[in-house]
Amino acid sequence: MPQATDPDILKKIVTMRMPFGKYKETIICDLPVHYLEWFAREGFPAGKLGMILSTIYEIKINGLEYLLVPLKQAFRGQQ
Repeated sequence: MPQATDPDILKKIVTMRMPFGKYKETIICDLPVHYLEWFAREGFPAGKLGMILSTIYEIKINGLEYLLVPLKQAFRGQQ
């Protein structure tokens, strides 16, 4: 059965910081593709973080990052 979609996932992608690892404190949408590819091979973390990372991975490998530009501008201006 598919999981319910988190309506705030795109906001989290452009505002949430990576909580651990080499890119700790990097905003999720700014993580490099090679790092996300490593997770895709080795397995994304369980839970919400894994869902967020797998979503930004799909966005990046499909060339859809341009869709995040207005969100980055909107949400980063509020911080």
